[in-house]
Amino acid sequence: MPILPIDTGRYGTPEMRRIFEEENRVQKMLDVEAALAWAHAQVGNIPREDAEQIMAAASLEHVKLARVKEIEREIKHDVMALVRALAEACGPSGAYVHLGATSYDIVDTATALQLKEALDVIERRLNDFERVLMEKAIRYKDTLMMGRTHGQHALPITLGFKFAVWMREIARHIQRLRQCRERVLVGKMSGAVGTQAGLGEHAMKIQELVMQKLGLKPADISTQIVQRDRHAELICLLALIATSLENFATEIRELQRPEIGELAEPFEAEKQVGSSTMPHKRNPETCERVCGLARIVRSLAIPALENVVTWHERDLTQSSAERFILPEACILVDYMLYLMTNVVANLYVNEERMRQNIELTQGRAMSEAVMIALTKKGLSRQEAHELLRKLTIKSEMEKVPFKKVLLEDKTVSAKLSEKEIDEALNPQNYIGTAPKQVELMVEKTRRERLERGLKD
Repeated sequence: MPILPIDTGRYGTPEMRRIFEEENRVQKMLDVEAALAWAHAQVGNIPREDAEQIMAAASLEHVKLARVKEIEREIKHDVMALVRALAEACGPSGAYVHLGATSYDIVDTATALQLKEALDVIERRLNDFERVLMEKAIRYKDTLMMGRTHGQHALPITLGFKFAVWMREIARHIQRLRQCRERVLVGKMSGAVGTQAGLGEHAMKIQELVMQKLGLKPADISTQIVQRDRHAELICLLALIATSLENFATEIRELQRPEIGELAEPFEAEKQVGSSTMPHKRNPETCERVCGLARIVRSLAIPALENVVTWHERDLTQSSAERFILPEACILVDYMLYLMTNVVANLYVNEERMRQNIELTQGRAMSEAVMIALTKKGLSRQEAHELLRKLTIKSEMEKVPFKKVLLEDKTVSAKLSEKEIDEALNPQNYIGTAPKQVELMVEKTRRERLERGLKD
């Protein structure tokens, strides 16, 4: 009976879960054994017809998972159980199965095959999310909203500017992932301690042929295992991606508060239930789910880093941890990307509420614009700053519009006309290069996508 929520189907996409199902992992290991036999035949170590028999039998159609498990229960070794089951299925040719190899030649290379499939999916998800953010950045590049620092009103920005910042963060993750693939997607065929002694005089050629057959790069040099700095780098990257998604989700959650009400994640009004007791609730539960899962993914970085440490040429401390962290990290990050792409693609945007919220401080959020206007009229920057600090406090304490306080101040009124004050207090006049930055970043992202072979 399934226990963990990935197993029950609560979390994870079917596409990614299939990659890490036991059947797919066993098939990948069989693929490695088949490639090894083929490579031996290529260099003349075993008869070609025996290699062909091994290759034909190396599938779950012939090597039954139940038989592998039956043998494992008896001998207490999962890889050797697979080897014996494959050898049984090959008849006399089974004598050449696993020739010269050690268990982790098979395991690590099979893991690389799984990760290759998984990273293809994750990169596609990142590309899809990047495209959605591009579309939103352009659509809302002029949509005025209040920028906030420390949770307080700061200066006006545009919603498209916010999306463009997120877009470039995702673009950096895509760059990192593509670079990381070069170091992570490697296999090995190097024997018990990495010397390839059991593979004979053509050992290096055998490793090269096996990896060519499987579409992987050979590790530069390895011991009994591929060194775990490679996997640790990947898990840390996935944790970083998860944290970015949590950052975006947290912003949406904050802006969905009724007191702010500027953004909201999609809600299926016909059927979706927000609360079991409060019918009015429309909770940001998808964004909250992303935030919760990000904590799990970040926690996987600790065992991934600890797995880098091994006794001598290898020990077994990595094995049990990896059975959890590699599938979990890939499955959860893929799922989080799927969720956040849908959230942003269907995000509810309340532009009227954004305009209303800008007015909450009665113009005080435009104090920097007034300060800049005063400096252009000869007042020193420091004098203008101190003056406006006092005037904003007066406006807030007396609960009067900032414009009224400015007009009543002798220093300000002597420097600025009412029209100039109005211009300085107009948020639309103080968004700087935000729209232009959006356009430049979208164009840069489009160029990068073309270089990746994407058409949109």
